[in-house]
Amino acid sequence: MGSTYSVKWVAVDGAPEPEILQASLEESLALFDAQVSTWRDDSDLARFNALPSGSCQSMPQSVLDMVRLADTLNTASNGGFDVTVAPLLDIWGFTHGDGMQVVPSQTVIDTALLDVGQQYLRIDGNELCKERGLKIDFSSLAAGYMVDQVTQQLLSLGISSYMVEMTGELKAAGTKPGGRPWRIAIEEPRDEERTVRLIVELDGYGVSTSGDYRNYFEYEGKRYSHTVDPLTGWPVMHDLASVTVMDPSALMADGLSTLLMVLGPDKGWEYAQENNVAALFVLREGDGFISRQTPPFEALIQSEE
Repeated sequence: MGSTYSVKWVAVDGAPEPEILQASLEESLALFDAQVSTWRDDSDLARFNALPSGSCQSMPQSVLDMVRLADTLNTASNGGFDVTVAPLLDIWGFTHGDGMQVVPSQTVIDTALLDVGQQYLRIDGNELCKERGLKIDFSSLAAGYMVDQVTQQLLSLGISSYMVEMTGELKAAGTKPGGRPWRIAIEEPRDEERTVRLIVELDGYGVSTSGDYRNYFEYEGKRYSHTVDPLTGWPVMHDLASVTVMDPSALMADGLSTLLMVLGPDKGWEYAQENNVAALFVLREGDGFISRQTPPFEALIQSEE
C-alpha cells in the first residue's frame, strides 16, 4: 500500500514470540499486497485494471469483499462513493503523488469520466467483470480491510488487547498493561503542523479520518484535495476539512469517512445522522475550525469519562 504499519499487543500465554508473530503478519500483508496493490503492475488488481472493457477476471476473496461493500456504500451515497475513480486520480496527479498536479481541462475530465462508474462493475461468481475500461482504486478501503484481518489473526492466537495501525487507519481493543486504555489522538486538520484536536479511548472500535490537509495541491490560489467527487470529476470543494468515523469495523470506518468527506458538510451530516454513524466533522471557519459530533460519537466519548 506504499505506507507503514504498526502492531502493538499485550502478551498472553501461548502466543508466538514477537519475531514469529511479525513474520506471520508480514506474510499476510505480502499476500494482500500481491492481490490489491496499485504500486505494482503484477497484482491481481493491477492486472484487472489493465484489461479492456467487457473483460472478466477471477479475483481473490479480499477484492470481492471490498467490491461488495463498495457497492453498498455507492448505493447509499447515490454514487458519491466510488472505487472506480482511478482515472480521475490519474489526471489530477494524485496517483502515487507523481503527477504534474495542475488543473486539467474540462475536456480531459469529461473523457476520464467515461471510464468511471461503479454501476459498470459486477461480480459473477468468483470473477469481477467490467462493462467499461474501469480502473479500481481501493485506497478508501484497503487499509481498513487489512486492519480488520490482522486483528482477527491476533484474536485467533488469544490476543485480545491490541492496537493495529496501517497507513493511518487503526483499531484497538482491550487495555494496555496496568489496565490503561488505548488512547488515540485525532489531529486538527492543519497543513503546516500536527496539532491534537481530541484524544479518544478505543476499546473494540476502528477509527478513520479523511481530510483535505495532507494530500492536496494549490493552484492559482485554490486548494485541490485528493478526495475527488466521482460524479463531477472534480476534487471536493467545500468547507469540510476532515471527518473522523468510529465503527467496530475498521473497514467500515475507512469507507464511511471517505463517503462523508465526498458528500460534504450538509449532505454528509444528514447521512451520518440518518444512519447512526459515529462521526466528528471539522469545518474551516475563517482562520480556524469548528467541529460537531453526531450523537453516537458523543455517546462513545462520554462513555470514556
